[in-house]
Formats: sequence, structure tokens, C-alpha cells
Amino acid sequence: MWNISKYLIFFFTLAAFAFGSTAGALAQGEKRLAFVIGNAAYPAGVLATPANDAGLIAQTLQAAGFDVVGARDVDQESLRGAYRDFLAKVTAAGPDAVVFVYLAGQGLQFEGENYFAPIDAQITNAADVPMAAVRVSDLIKPLAALPTKVNIVVLDAARPNSFARSNQPLAGGLALVDPDPNMLIAFNAAPGTVAPEGKGPYGAYAQALAEMIRDGGLQLGDVFDRTRLRVNDVTQGAEVPWNASKITGPFVFFDRGPDAPGPQVSADEVRTNRTKEIRDFDAHDAYIAALDRDTMRGYEDFIVAYPHDPMARRVRAILAARREAITWRQTWLRDTPEAYWSYLDRYPHGPHAWDARRRLEHFDAALEPPQSFAVYDYDVPPPPPEEIVYVDRPVLYFDDPEFDFDPPPPVTVIFLQPRPRDFIELPPPPPPAGIFLLPTPVFVPVPSWVNPPHDIFPPPNDVIFNNIHNTTIVNNTTINENNNQGDGLTTGQKLTAGAVGLGAAALATKVALPAFLQKKEAVLSKHNADGLPVKPGQGGQQPGGAKPLSKTLPADKLTGHALPGADGKTLPLVNGKPVLNGQNPPNNSNLPMNKSRKLLNKQGTAAGNAATDTPVVNGQNGANSQGQSGIGKTGKDAKFRKIRGANGKPAANGVNNPSALSGEKSGQNPPNGKFKKLHNQGSGQTNGQANGQGNGAKANGNGLKVQKLPANGNSGGNVQQKFKVNNGNPQLKVLEQPKPQRPEFHAQPKQQMQQVQRQAQPRPPQPKQQQGGKKPVCGHPGEPACK
Repeated sequence: MWNISKYLIFFFTLAAFAFGSTAGALAQGEKRLAFVIGNAAYPAGVLATPANDAGLIAQTLQAAGFDVVGARDVDQESLRGAYRDFLAKVTAAGPDAVVFVYLAGQGLQFEGENYFAPIDAQITNAADVPMAAVRVSDLIKPLAALPTKVNIVVLDAARPNSFARSNQPLAGGLALVDPDPNMLIAFNAAPGTVAPEGKGPYGAYAQALAEMIRDGGLQLGDVFDRTRLRVNDVTQGAEVPWNASKITGPFVFFDRGPDAPGPQVSADEVRTNRTKEIRDFDAHDAYIAALDRDTMRGYEDFIVAYPHDPMARRVRAILAARREAITWRQTWLRDTPEAYWSYLDRYPHGPHAWDARRRLEHFDAALEPPQSFAVYDYDVPPPPPEEIVYVDRPVLYFDDPEFDFDPPPPVTVIFLQPRPRDFIELPPPPPPAGIFLLPTPVFVPVPSWVNPPHDIFPPPNDVIFNNIHNTTIVNNTTINENNNQGDGLTTGQKLTAGAVGLGAAALATKVALPAFLQKKEAVLSKHNADGLPVKPGQGGQQPGGAKPLSKTLPADKLTGHALPGADGKTLPLVNGKPVLNGQNPPNNSNLPMNKSRKLLNKQGTAAGNAATDTPVVNGQNGANSQGQSGIGKTGKDAKFRKIRGANGKPAANGVNNPSALSGEKSGQNPPNGKFKKLHNQGSGQTNGQANGQGNGAKANGNGLKVQKLPANGNSGGNVQQKFKVNNGNPQLKVLEQPKPQRPEFHAQPKQQMQQVQRQAQPRPPQPKQQQGGKKPVCGHPGEPACK
């Protein structure tokens, strides 16, 4: 019995342990979140690559299992609001979250702080920077305070400065910073230097970073070290990226499968090259080794080993910029007059000389170092004389023709493998599909042996994530083609292919907007539909979407408005006479010519004939909506046609209702029991005008004419026609209906038609019996005199 009890206890203990382990594994699943911004549409000039770079990085992170939100061309309010939404997502993700923040655009530094410029930044002098731009530390500090696993912050923003060009310039590039624990910070160009603006479609840094992220099994530090080597090689030394990290645990974007081909350089060789003395390499490999390590000691060792090598001058420039950046960082951290005097003593014309003087003004201290003061002891020695030339200016360009550096040697395979064949030249992405949306590049499939780690939570938008081994193409071309790496299509491919069939391929793979920008995008899209312009760099019309009707579209091209005589065309002729609204004019030989013209005028006036060549008023075409009311037939066959009101609904409250018309056109009995003759007023007094604005038909003794009225003119009609609006453009449809059944529609208007009928066919006066207690018709020609 005791043995059985022991076995049971052991069994339950083992089961509980297994269950706890499984639950713990599920709870510890890694959530990956990314925030990506690409600002290019600056007022001073549009940058060529940041929006595309952001789209490329966002897509690469989607493939690696990141839940990516991002946008392009955002102002300061949008950037702060979007990032606030992102931090809320990070907070909800829990302590095992991996966070990636990528900002591409224009970066600035001011008094020791880095800033990212929104597209609405107005910076005319240095003092405008803190108000007009977003301080990067305001984004990093709240992120560092969250209990995340890994934080990666990339600033692809060290570019030539187009702001605040004055006699007190800003320091160029970005300022050296220290990362917080569990954080890596990377710049596209080393502190104090700037990258040349590429011509596109992608910047060298973004393309190299995307390439290295996709390399399966590559540790985080190696990703950025190899990115530096690739960028330096591609730009011929014009750009030297930088990164600093305090991440101690392992992290990879992708795993490398067991079926992967063996590396050309073993892991042991890589470790040996990292620890090997610089002097033990030949001159070419020594330069690459120093660049790979990117340390003060590595560059100094190269200068000592190869002082006369063509690369020595280039290495001195890199070393000079790094020494000055460290000196300024320590000066700014100390933040005392003595510290700023110490900096000015070393670099009187250095990149941060004016920053030091601005801080001295804050302390109300002398702007130049006094004769005696306590000199600050820096961690780096003063610059040697041969370095001063490279930092005796606000910013350092490694491709400056003044220095005429020799191009660096090609990177050997022991440090970096050649670029993948299909990642050498990437085609430009299609135009963005909407306001704020990032461009969606053509996805280059990763090798079949590369896969995201198995213990991560898949992102919500998982089209790219589920098809990383397939080609993704958007905008009217096949998306997620199999690319000969497997048989058949995956479920994600089939779903996405269906989206292409609907013209929504870009939407299937787009990067989601943060919640703040989703609301703003909806408002801007609505305004854009009404014809209001959107902000620079923000498109409103989506490819494949319905194009709103042009407000200046010819009248005969408008839906439901194939009007006779439109765009200067002559009216059709029937029996040698013009046709009005497709109706034949009376051709009664018994009537004199002037009578026929009067009758034609009365029919056109009562009909509210739609005028051609109508001016646009507030985005609405001024064509009448009752263009065929009660004309076209005489005699016993005369009928009224009921006209649809707004949005296809029956007219109400007198709109489009002949019985509701007032005055001399209504056909109602006036108070004195007399009918007034229908006269032409000459001012286009027709019912059915759009909001009282439009054109009326004017008749005189010479025939029918069309007269334009001012946009704000009142045509005299007392009926306002409502439009059916689609995308801010009126679409006016006049549909013939059978004889109405409602009793109020056919009592009194018949008298008006009878009046016209009697004019068309005169006959001897006959007394009319009184019906319904009403007075008989009298007082008109051919009728008895009124008593």
C-alpha cells in the first residue's frame, strides 16, 4: 500500500511539473513589437529615401515576427500621439517583450541632446530646435522604464542639416549617447558625422540592416557590426555607422535551420579574428578589423601599425570624430562652466563650440576660457595636431573632396560574406496606398533554412510572416509567388492572391497605422474627399479605389447627365426644330410661329430645363433636377411624371411636387378665383433648382436661350433639390415613374395641363360645369367672363 501511495505521489508530482513547465513556456512566449517612422516630406526639401527605408525595415521586421505599426511624414502631434499608443502596447505585452524603434528622417543635435524633426518643424535658429523637434530621450526614457526583454532603437537620421544655417551653427550629425540597460542604440552614421543623401530607392544603411536582420542565427551585436562593414563598403567609406549596446543576453531575429549550408568562415575563425592583434593582419585586413571592432583602441592600433598606409588618413578622421564626441559627451554630463571651458580649450572651433557657449550664457559665465580655471580631466587624451583639421568644423563628411580620402579596400570573406544576389539592387516600392501609410516594397524571400524562432507570438498581420519564403508583389501583380521553394500555395498565399484579385494587395501586406493616426487618417481622408488638400507627402487616393468624379468634368460625362447640347454641342433637331430635353416641340401647323415659341417656352420653364455649360457651385453641378416635369405630351395622353427626390426616395414636403409649386406656375386656384397666364420672367425662374443655385431657361421672341447665373444668384425657384452625393460629387438622376397613385398629385395640376392643352388647340368657348364646389374656369381667352 505504501508503495502504491509513493507511485501515485510521484505521478502527480511529475504531472504537475510537466503542466507547470508547459504553462510557463506558453507564458514566456516572446512578443515582438516595432514602431517605424519614415519622414521625408520636409518643407526645406523632400528627402529621397526615408519613407522607403522605413517601409523596407518594417516589412523585414514583419517577417521576423514583429507586430509593426508605422507611418510616414508625420507632424509632431502625430508622432507623439502614435508613440504614446505604442508604449501602451508595449506595457500590455509584458516583461518578455522585444521592442524595435526605427526613425528615418532628419536628425539634429542641440546642447548634448538628439532630436528627430517632424515634417512640420519650423527651425530658423538653434533656439527653435527644442520646441519644433522631438527630443529622442523623451522617446527612450519611458521605453527604458518598462520591464522589457530587449530594446533596440535605431536612428537613421544623421543627414546634412537643412535647418538653422547661421553664424552660430548646430553641430552636425547626432550626439554620442549611452544606452540604458537591455538596450541597443544605433546610428546610420557615427556621432559627429553625417551620411550622404542617397538617390534611392533605398538608403545604404536601411538596405544593409535589412540584409543582416534576415541572416539566420546572427546575434544582435553581429547584425549591427556587419551592417557597418557593408555600408562602409557600399558607400566607399562615405558612411560609417555606429552602435552601442548594453544587452547581455542572446537574441536573434531568425533561427538558422539544420539544413543550412555550412558557413564559409567557421565560428572559431570569427572569434580568432575578433581577438587577433591589429598588427598581425595585413594592412587591408587590419583596416577592416579596426572598423569591425569600432573602438578607439582598434583605430589607434592601426595608426601605430600602419602610419603611412593610404587608409591611415581615413582612420585618423574616424578617430578624431570619435574623440571629439566622447569629449563633448563628458562635458555635457558634467554641465559646469569649467567643463565647457575645458571643451573650448581643446576644441575652440570644434563642432560643439557654439553649444558650449550657449550653455555658458545659461550660467552667465564668460564665453571664452579664463586665464586660470580647474580643467576637467577627460577619459580620452587631447587630440593630436594631425586630428584637428577633421574636427575644426561643425560637421565631418568622410566623402569631403577637401580630404580626398582613398577608397577603402573591399571587405574580405573572413569578415563579411558577399551580398545575396537578389538583395544587391532592390526595385523601388509602389507608391503608398494612403495617407500616412508606409510604402510596401516587393518582398525578397529569405532562404528556406531561415525561420523565425519557434517561441514567439505571431503578429496580427501575418501575411508576410507566414510567407517569408515566397515572393510578395503588390499593386496588380501576383503576391507571394512560391519562388520555386516548395510545392503549391500556402493558405496565406491563397488569401493574399484573392486580395490581389480585388485590387487590395497593398492593404494585405501594409504596415498598420497606430491608433492615433488611424483616427487622424480617417478625418483627413474625409476632408480630402470634400476636395480639401492633405498635408505634403500624404496621398489620399488609394490605388484601385474608385476615383471621385471631377468637379470640372464635362456635363455629358457625368453619371446620369448625358444632357443634350452639353459642352457647346448643338441641340438635336426634329423637323428642323431644336429638341428640348429629348422631347419634340409641338408641331401644330394651326398655331402661329410665336404661339409655338411661347408654348415651347412654357414647357421648358415648367420643366426646369437643365442648363448646359453650368458653372460649378461649391462642388455641385447646377443642373436642374426636374428637367422633364410635365412636358412632352398634350391632349388626352398628357401625364405627369413623378421625379425621385434625394437619394432615390420619393419627394416630400413639396420637393419635386408640382402641387406644391407656388405662384403662377403651381396650377392652383388663386384667392380671387382667377388663373394668371404663364409668363416668361426672363430670369430663369424655374422650380427644381439646386439649393436655389443654378441656371434657368430664358425664352424671348427669337427662341430658346441658356443663360448663366452667378454662383450665388437666386433663380427664383422655391423648391430646393437635394443631391445624392458620392465622394463629395453630386450625381443627379432623373427617372421616369408611372402615374402617381397619391390623390393629391393629380387633382389640381391637371388643370394646368388642361390650360396648356386649350392653348394648343383653341375651340369655341363652352361652359364648364362646376365640380366639387369649385368656381368654373373663366377670364382667359376662349372662356366666359368672370362674374
